[in-house]
Amino acid sequence: MQIEDQDGSIVVVHVFSHSPAQSAGVQPGDHIIGIDTTVIRGWSSQKVSDVLIGTVGTKVQVRFARPGVTEPIEYTFTRAEIHVPAVPYSLMLDDKIAYIPLQTFNEDAADELQTAVNQLVKQGAKSIVLDLRNDPGGILDQGLQVADLFLSNGQQIASVRMRQGLPQVYTAHDDEHIQSVPLVVLVNGYTASAAEIVTGALQDHDRGLVVGTTSFGKGLVQTVFPVEDGWALKLTTGKWYTPSGRSIQKNRKPANPDDDGVAADSTAPDSLEKESVKKSRPAYRSDAGRLIYGGGGITPDVIIPDDTVTTTEQQFFKTIAPKYPAVRGVLYAYALELKGTVSPSFTVKPEWRSELYRRLQAAKISVDRAQYDAASPLIDRWIANQVAELAFGDSTAFRRQIPSDQQLQKAMQLLRKGTTQKDLFALAQTTSATRR
Repeated sequence: MQIEDQDGSIVVVHVFSHSPAQSAGVQPGDHIIGIDTTVIRGWSSQKVSDVLIGTVGTKVQVRFARPGVTEPIEYTFTRAEIHVPAVPYSLMLDDKIAYIPLQTFNEDAADELQTAVNQLVKQGAKSIVLDLRNDPGGILDQGLQVADLFLSNGQQIASVRMRQGLPQVYTAHDDEHIQSVPLVVLVNGYTASAAEIVTGALQDHDRGLVVGTTSFGKGLVQTVFPVEDGWALKLTTGKWYTPSGRSIQKNRKPANPDDDGVAADSTAPDSLEKESVKKSRPAYRSDAGRLIYGGGGITPDVIIPDDTVTTTEQQFFKTIAPKYPAVRGVLYAYALELKGTVSPSFTVKPEWRSELYRRLQAAKISVDRAQYDAASPLIDRWIANQVAELAFGDSTAFRRQIPSDQQLQKAMQLLRKGTTQKDLFALAQTTSATRR
């Protein structure tokens, strides 16, 4: 199960299929209040997670509080190995476009992706949107296998350049490839590591058109050297490069010269990124001679900011940001009550928004009513997304967001006009020229 700290309460926000939690009947919205003989009041979600996770086959007793149920609910779980899918769902956006979100590179990522592609192609898909937004990476070998699915044997996927010696080169070599289907890859500032290796390889070899905002830029190779008394030193020993020679690692500098801790990105936020920013980056060439850009991370072929929030909504969100965990807790509890009253095509009613405001006030969360009303489109989206996810699952909630997803809308627009990968690149060049 996935848990979240909502204003000091540890709340179950998702129950994974075929897990001990699902078998026991745990529900989204349940509050964890005790583990074994310990009351967990004041614990962080990380501490709760650390205590719940343990050796497969051992038991743990967990007490839950459930809204509407007066007495605590107690379950004894037998710990098991849980598989969280890399591809949580896949679907057809219309009669011809397959949409596949890859949320992590776990041990089954390549197999799950290939299965999803095969199923949707059998249903008539003529093109693919591979969504790597918010994918933090994961197992390197799976990243190489995913890239291999779309490339031809012998094509370079990536290389590692070490402090000394020759580069270590990784190439495609598997027998089964997905080569003929036009492909768009979606990325953003939270696309990182293995996801960037895949994106860079597909872009360099003209196999995928990249749409979105520049990826995170996590391309370091680190080696762990054991020292005395159980300690170890982790040292950066190399960097990852795309086939064209672009370094994936984005250079960063500390926000404060005296700060030796967290480093801050020295570039503009992705939400402000424009096509003109590309001109300041070092230029490279793809296999077909297209201009692609380095400078850290993977710069999209078509830059589409993902920020659809108005200035008024931004101001509202900044105002409540310090209180957001508490706001989310109230929203989540209210959405749990609404989920049994809606159909998949529901619309948010004005009275829902008013009731949410009343509950925020009752929870002593001070929110200016004028600001709240001015940000009503944002509030409605919050309510709609949370209710849809709880009532009908991730894929239905996602479908409801498609009209407001600018990056996905651009991908669909391009795929409807271009029937080949070459067509997509030509269309992208025209799009980029008009957006400068």
